[in-house]
Amino acid sequence: MPALNPAFLKTPIAHRALHDASKGIYENCRSAIIAAIEYGYAIEIDLQLSADGRAMVFHDDTLDRLTDKCGDISDYTAAELSQTKVCSGQDVIEPLEDILRLIDGRVPLLIELKDQSRQLSQTDGRLEQATIDALSLYQGPVAVMSFNPYMIENLAKLTPDLPLGLTTGSFMDPSWGIDAERIAHLSQITDFDHKRYSFVSYFALELASPCIQTLKEQGVAIFTWTIRSPEAEAIARQTVDNITFEGYLAAHP
Repeated sequence: MPALNPAFLKTPIAHRALHDASKGIYENCRSAIIAAIEYGYAIEIDLQLSADGRAMVFHDDTLDRLTDKCGDISDYTAAELSQTKVCSGQDVIEPLEDILRLIDGRVPLLIELKDQSRQLSQTDGRLEQATIDALSLYQGPVAVMSFNPYMIENLAKLTPDLPLGLTTGSFMDPSWGIDAERIAHLSQITDFDHKRYSFVSYFALELASPCIQTLKEQGVAIFTWTIRSPEAEAIARQTVDNITFEGYLAAHP
């Protein structure tokens, strides 16, 4: 199991980077990443696959919420997405390679791979491969996670050196249409593999779950998402090693 860089355990992680829509700084965008670096925060970003197989930094499966386009992000090429402005700001959707050059190892980077099938089942492995290709020359502290354990399994086969984690919780999104039994299985992390996973990121409102207590006792690094206030942070830090936060400025330990 590759070890997490120690910086991941002491540097608060800005969820989708340090975004603030009131200032025209939008999630997963260059401006939010620059802001996070300026404050010395670690950064969490999301990846979606473009139509031509590039790993693009964007959270949603569709473009509707954050752009003036509609439809799935996977319907558009990287070139088309790179010309697509996010909300009313000046940022566009960028490929992972460009964001890696921007960060340049200055702060830890936590990457979440999104499952475009919305089923948390086996994938074609294209996003996993695109991610590894982009990271091949990156030298900074980085770790990758997903709700989909099959994607983590694919990544583990592609590279032995990348710290990998599972992000989960029992809530799941009902719009995904995933079987309740499957959700229960994933939320309990019953298939946690100490040879594959370096950490777990768990839903903040469910940190009292017995499975989290068990993993903590076993020495597994525990992250949580998403913390939105200093008060919630204080409670979470009684259990977790680090937080993913948004909407306020987390304190540096």
